[in-house]
Amino acid sequence: MGPILILTDQARTKVLEVREGETDPELLALWVEVSGERDGAYTYTMELRPVSIASESDLVQNHDDLTVVIENSSIEKIVGATLDFGPAGMVMQNPNHPEPAPAFTERPEADLSGPVAQMIIAVLEEEINPAIASHGGRADLVAVEEDVAYLRLSGGCQGCGMAAATLSQGIEVAILEAVPEIKKVADVTDHASGSNPYFEAAKK
Repeated sequence: MGPILILTDQARTKVLEVREGETDPELLALWVEVSGERDGAYTYTMELRPVSIASESDLVQNHDDLTVVIENSSIEKIVGATLDFGPAGMVMQNPNHPEPAPAFTERPEADLSGPVAQMIIAVLEEEINPAIASHGGRADLVAVEEDVAYLRLSGGCQGCGMAAATLSQGIEVAILEAVPEIKKVADVTDHASGSNPYFEAAKK
């Protein structure tokens, strides 16, 4: 098995040159550690420390007359990397990259404990949901922002071609009449993913 971290001759020569200016240079190793992340790449700390303080879990590599110590938690992040030295200084060429942060897809859950939110919930539970439950539908309050109530329709209402009419002609009217602080009701439902839409044949 080859070295976890490859050093070019230029990098090794530069480190040895710097090490010669230290006290007891032969006792010092180049310590390499992943110190963080920036712009989708790892950042590193590289410094000379006594090789004697390396723990059993750290990786110790010998590159001819230079010892390199890779801190334990950094080993997997550095496998296959190459340390080079050129006009820009020391450069770590690492095929490994940090895991991207998960995409933000959901807003934080809103606080529905306020009096306006509670009045809307009461309208939904006492008037709206009993009425639309006959075709498996349900309406839930998601958030209240200023004078707008945001609802999510589920069950038979999700994906229903008449969802907009149900909202504007029934649910919105009931909420606006019962809760004067609300001026608009918005639907945040993803109707494209509705798996149980309710369609009632038009009566002739």
